[in-house]
Amino acid sequence: MAEAAGAGSQIDTVMKEKRIFPPPKEFASRARIKSREEYQELWDEAASDPPKFWADLAREELHWFEPFEHALVWKEPFAQWFAGGKTNASYNCLDLNLTAGLGNRTAILWEGEPGDTRKLTYAELHREVCKFANVLKQLGIESGDRVSIYMPMVPELAIAMLACARIGAVHSVIFAGFSAEAIADRNRDAAAKLQITADIGWRRGKALPLKQTVDEALAKSPTVENCIVFRRDGGTGGTSGAQVNMQAGRDFWWHELMAKASADCPAM
Repeated sequence: MAEAAGAGSQIDTVMKEKRIFPPPKEFASRARIKSREEYQELWDEAASDPPKFWADLAREELHWFEPFEHALVWKEPFAQWFAGGKTNASYNCLDLNLTAGLGNRTAILWEGEPGDTRKLTYAELHREVCKFANVLKQLGIESGDRVSIYMPMVPELAIAMLACARIGAVHSVIFAGFSAEAIADRNRDAAAKLQITADIGWRRGKALPLKQTVDEALAKSPTVENCIVFRRDGGTGGTSGAQVNMQAGRDFWWHELMAKASADCPAM
């Protein structure tokens, strides 16, 4: 809100909020940082020696297949963090929770449009990620390859990202509202080898034909060899009416590949 005093006058805001709303004590007691003073102490520690601060946290909070030698190698303008170390984001997100006995805890609690829901435990998510990682390998994806992801906000998006990380592939997430030309630009820039998408995506009650858009983009993406399509419309009874063209030899349904995939895939 704002008010003006007249022609040529300055506009002054009337929304100068100065109130403070402290959290309930019970809630604050469960917080990792329980006070402003504790936060300031942590901030000061980080500011005084950033490499040591992040090195200590990395050793405490992350699993390393190979320990890093230097927290930061700084050669302006380039910075290399945790030089010499080897870790895996998928392992840290999933396997560590299984090792800690948290396999039955909820990892993903999802509600989509137009109202479908899904819950995945850490054990279930680990299984799905391992299976999709093997799908990627079966299609020739190796460590260092780039995978382009153009998907709606569904659990399979996270599964695809974690699966890429598990085998050392690089994922490039493209906003599922971008045009075919924007997808093609990013595919060419990344020299993407694989495209992952869905038949449709729901937004504000409207079904967006994602696969149709991807088909246009792939005509201008010479490095993309294969396309995996998640059947989003399958969960809504096929109500969108979107026509899905599957090009033989290039396009594969997510569910068909997953049905044949092994759930055993150690992190690299």
